[in-house]
Amino acid sequence: MSVWILGGHQTDFARNWCRDDREFGDLTEAVTAGTLEDAGVDAADIGVIHVGNAFGQLFTRQGQLGGMPATVMPEFWEVPAARHEAACASGGVALLAAMADIESGRYDSALVLGLELERTVSGDDAAGHLGAAAWIGHEGEDARFMWPYMFSALADEYDRRYGLDDAHLHAIAELNFRNARANPNAQTRGWTFTDASFTADDTANPIVEGRVRRTDCSQITDGGAGVVLVGERFLARSKAPKARIQGWGHRTVGLPLAQKLARSAAEPYVLPHVRNTVLDAFARAGIPGVDALDGIETHDCFTMSEYAAIDHFGITGPGESWKAVENGDLEIGGRIPVNPSGGLIGGGHPVGATGVRMVLDAARQVTGRAGAYQIEGARRFGTLNIGGSTTTTVSFVVGNEY
Repeated sequence: MSVWILGGHQTDFARNWCRDDREFGDLTEAVTAGTLEDAGVDAADIGVIHVGNAFGQLFTRQGQLGGMPATVMPEFWEVPAARHEAACASGGVALLAAMADIESGRYDSALVLGLELERTVSGDDAAGHLGAAAWIGHEGEDARFMWPYMFSALADEYDRRYGLDDAHLHAIAELNFRNARANPNAQTRGWTFTDASFTADDTANPIVEGRVRRTDCSQITDGGAGVVLVGERFLARSKAPKARIQGWGHRTVGLPLAQKLARSAAEPYVLPHVRNTVLDAFARAGIPGVDALDGIETHDCFTMSEYAAIDHFGITGPGESWKAVENGDLEIGGRIPVNPSGGLIGGGHPVGATGVRMVLDAARQVTGRAGAYQIEGARRFGTLNIGGSTTTTVSFVVGNEY
């Protein structure tokens, strides 16, 4: 059974909800109302709700977020709902659960929400909370910032296997910040940079951990995104522009990065499970490879995660991601635009919302509703959402062909 995206909504990722004296109830209500309006459905039309959230208890002490929609919107009283946690892939996993509900015939429609509030604490404390997605007590014990440390280690592994010029990582950062300027919901759309911001200049672009510098990092972000998914029985009721989830992939491996790298030592890809996730999505979509896509929204929690996504999508051969960076392949108007929204680095990264936001952007692209960052003639988009050091990996292919 096919699953369609009727519409969705994203909050302004530049907004600091804590500073505005707002909490999860306010965020949930805003995302839900915007999503239902865009999809052209009423609350009574929703059969089930799935919420992606990674760190609610740590940043706000609020758990049980499956119950938040009914708390703030009485129309959802008694509508079944659940929260899903898979670190930065929480939104992707929530989408998969909603799809399974629809494909099984249990429900005809689902509201999927991705919600996260992270700007409730200092930057150092936020980094500590986010580090809970690693294998605590077993890796990164010497790191001040867990995830910059981990993705610096991934960069070192690429360097050891293939060679890696950090200038290519800086170029990815510059592109994503530049793309974000056209996105009215991007966290960094009004930020300013100099040429030195994307170099090894220790003043303009200081080191965070290892070889990871400030502009190599995604943002600490508040925000949410939502979509309405429906099956065939519901489809005829709606006149909204529709995108179809044509394919999906989902793989999970162990927590430690070192374990992943050791297992792939003799493989052509550094992260073969990520490659397999993408190939699963391609196979289910019935497409031969990445050249059947018109663009990609990928998980650039750091520039290194996007660098790895480039070859794992098959844009280049293993270890050759630099070629796509140098050739302009990733630019809007290039061979395969990557993160036209600005991604996580430019757009923002409210962790539990990211996977949902990617699919929403993909749906907007293929229905011609992406606004100033629209890829002309886009008919099919791919996404890649990762949790931790790629422990949980979710990929979707979204298209406008039924």
